Amino acid sequence: MIDKLDHAFRFYQDAANLRAHRQQLIASNIANADTPQYKARDIDFKEAMEGALTGKRGVILVTSAPNHIASPAGAGVAAGQQLLYRTAVQGSVDGNTVDMDVERNQFADNAVHYEANLTFISDQIRQMRTAIQG
Repeated sequence: MIDKLDHAFRFYQDAANLRAHRQQLIASNIANADTPQYKARDIDFKEAMEGALTGKRGVILVTSAPNHIASPAGAGVAAGQQLLYRTAVQGSVDGNTVDMDVERNQFADNAVHYEANLTFISDQIRQMRTAIQG
């Protein structure tokens, strides 16, 4: 019985974790909007969610030198997902690729999806409670 409940909530749990991770990335982009040479980062949510559903987990850390430590298996939030660089809409003199309009839009969109996910979880819990209590 517990396995069925765990399976029922797994999708929403993975989606909420990915949305929270993405929100942190976008917030980091906004915080570094004035940092020279900062490159805006993001994940492909759809690909990350597909990875979470198939059981692949962990943010893949790119190693650029032989002394770098490889990503531990099963670690991280984004499922088998590399952090991507957001393409710059308009170039910046200091090399920063953060576009505040894009970041604000992505932040708001991700927040709405996160809230919707929490609403779905609450509805599932309410339905189960109603089924149990009668």
